[in-house]
Amino acid sequence: MEFLMKNILVINCGSSSLKYQLINMENEEPLAKGLFERIAIPGSKLTHEPIGKDKYIIEKDVKDHTEAIALVFEALTDKEHGVIKDASEIAAVGHRVVQGGVKYPDSVVIDDEVKAEIKKYCDLAPLHNPANLMGIEAVEKAMPGITNVAAFDTSFGMGMPEKAYKYAIPSEYYDKYHIRRYGFHGTSHMYVSHEAIEFANLDKDNAKVVVCHLGNGASISASIGGKCIDSSMGLTPLEGLIMGTRSGDIDPAIVQYICNKENRSVDEVLNILNKKSGVLGMSGGISSDFRDIENAAADGNKLAEVALEAFRYRIIKYVGAYIAAMGGVDAICFTAGVGENDKETRRIVGNAFGYLGAKIDDNANNVRGKRTMISTPDSKVKLILMPTNEELAIARDAYRLAKK
Repeated sequence: MEFLMKNILVINCGSSSLKYQLINMENEEPLAKGLFERIAIPGSKLTHEPIGKDKYIIEKDVKDHTEAIALVFEALTDKEHGVIKDASEIAAVGHRVVQGGVKYPDSVVIDDEVKAEIKKYCDLAPLHNPANLMGIEAVEKAMPGITNVAAFDTSFGMGMPEKAYKYAIPSEYYDKYHIRRYGFHGTSHMYVSHEAIEFANLDKDNAKVVVCHLGNGASISASIGGKCIDSSMGLTPLEGLIMGTRSGDIDPAIVQYICNKENRSVDEVLNILNKKSGVLGMSGGISSDFRDIENAAADGNKLAEVALEAFRYRIIKYVGAYIAAMGGVDAICFTAGVGENDKETRRIVGNAFGYLGAKIDDNANNVRGKRTMISTPDSKVKLILMPTNEELAIARDAYRLAKK
């Protein structure tokens, strides 16, 4: 029997927010998208954007995600601002879940066991997994019986071999607590790496692709034939690149050193490394927004200049390491806020691999947020600007699993 329902609702829940998209999988185009802000906080607001219609704003306080989801469904089915008649036109709901642990290397249909596992890994993603779980339970109450699918940020990184994901610590800690490198931004890395292979007409089984997901949170992945072999984030999103507020790679002894010198707890220092470091900390507190850092550097601020140089240098180091690990590279892709919009970062990183025959086309690179080949025709390495679309990647998995 043909699977008639084509619409997938994708939900990304934060502790006090909810982003969503309703996507028609027949043409993979969004029908509507929106953002619910300040859930359970005075001043709650839903901004609903039906494609081809005027933006619709509802300002109404809600006490929890269940009430927020109910208002989202009302907006989606509203006679004037809606895009569907009723909830029966939704085939499934795809949920972004940050941490799936070692149990889920792929997206899964959600049941009680899956929810228990998501809850189990809340200690590894305390800011995200509890909120993701709230979104799942809210949909279950609002739309009983509908298929809910969890798409895990960690799924892509689960493809890493042991030599890449294991830390050089006593093996008992892996056995007892599954302490390993998971990699994050996995949905984005998976989407971009696969799309790049198709876009550049590369060998789908053997293409060596590096994806630079660069934004306030930033990570790099290496994949062969679309399968992850390494990713820069680790047990948590703190490892790897210099980010907006995260330190990225540091000597672990720095934590003890600051604890002793400043009389702070480990939790306090980790809070500093997660929320007060990165380019924000390096620049002396100017901003965590890379646009502000670039402007300050252009105005001659030395700290901002060094922060920006360090950010780009770390990217080049990781890309170079992954090229060595794969024994070559066919394509280097840039995505996310900085990757899609900062032509100077793309130029500097692309030119760093001129010794491998990479040649950036400055005219083609003068673009923002558009799927574009930014290398010259004779470049031996494809340089690609590839906007990410995590919602579509989640919708594809939800649609696939809902049809089974």
